Amino acid sequence: MNEILKKMSLSSSEPSSSSAAKEESPKPTKSPYPGVAPTPTQVGPEGIRYDFNEGCRVLLPKPASGTWHIRLTDLDTGNTLFEKTGLGEAFVRSAKRWFVRFGIQVWKETQTAEGGKSEEELVFTHEMDVTGQEVFILFPVGTLGDTLAWMPYAACFAVTHQARVTCALSDLIRPLFKDAYPDIKFLTPEEVAEQTLTQNAYATYYLGLFFDDAACDWQPADFRLVGLHKTAAYILGVNPDEEAARISFPDEGRPIAEPYVCIAAQASSQAKYWNNPNGWGEVISWLKAQGYRVICIDREKVHGTGIVWNHIPYGVEDQTGNRPLAERARWLKHAEFFIGLGSGLSWLAWSVGTPVVMIAGFSHPTTEFQTPYRVINWHTCNSCWNDPKERFNH
Repeated sequence: MNEILKKMSLSSSEPSSSSAAKEESPKPTKSPYPGVAPTPTQVGPEGIRYDFNEGCRVLLPKPASGTWHIRLTDLDTGNTLFEKTGLGEAFVRSAKRWFVRFGIQVWKETQTAEGGKSEEELVFTHEMDVTGQEVFILFPVGTLGDTLAWMPYAACFAVTHQARVTCALSDLIRPLFKDAYPDIKFLTPEEVAEQTLTQNAYATYYLGLFFDDAACDWQPADFRLVGLHKTAAYILGVNPDEEAARISFPDEGRPIAEPYVCIAAQASSQAKYWNNPNGWGEVISWLKAQGYRVICIDREKVHGTGIVWNHIPYGVEDQTGNRPLAERARWLKHAEFFIGLGSGLSWLAWSVGTPVVMIAGFSHPTTEFQTPYRVINWHTCNSCWNDPKERFNH
């Protein structure tokens, strides 16, 4: 019980985290997500408030007499997650923030007139059910690949539970999803925060890569084990079968008449690059000899940091630039295939149904979607992204 108490937020005033939770929390100081309502949004009897925003949260008011006895359970496994008697005014919050079908029971404890054993009256019970409820699924902004990877599981959650789902994500990516998922509301984190929309939410879930979540409070399974995309399925408690995101964009047909191949040579970190000094040059020369035009669709023509800079490969046609994602999707859809790294444009190519040749040894093949054209060298350092002993330095 002592270990359970360490994982719970239990206070006699405003909602706050225990010191243990603060020390172990993988969330950065400045959260990439809009905040939830500070007070639980749902109203129960006896002044009790509850919700499932950032875990199961129960606010117990100061009792007129006696004390409270509370129990939180996992309805699917039968586990008692937390139980405490003799509480006055208190705020109880579960350690687990991913999808758990919580059960809440609250009793009012009163002493007998003779001062003997206390009597209990069950005053509140609730079995979590998101059917028809307002649910927020929050994505960190600025990550194209992650968002494309996670969207199918957010959609699966909405369909499975028939919940009213709002997804908060980057405004750059929202246009791709808006028409493809008409039953889901898409907002930016800023819109969610400015309109204080989470004030009425029944439940909120956070999709992300939680590197230091040793206690598995934010994800039930480490993303390095289950895969970058499937971690969202485990957080949301849905089927982890692989599925490409549905996207919608204005398709004006082929951008060029001749057969062509798209490539993307840039990535978010040097560890993701294809560092073979002759690799791109040899591939591009071979492709052109086969009659393909080779189009580079990276955002950056030159990208890097410090003394290491990566340039657009020699011999390609330059379509780099900060273009709308719909334009990138159009180029990819009509390409014969795409050659890229473990980055966002590979996920976009997969989403539009284009064959993907992925050159990636930094991550294990289970990290990304399955493609028969994965290029990895098992005879040298590989899959370090998936090693939990090595903390990735962004």
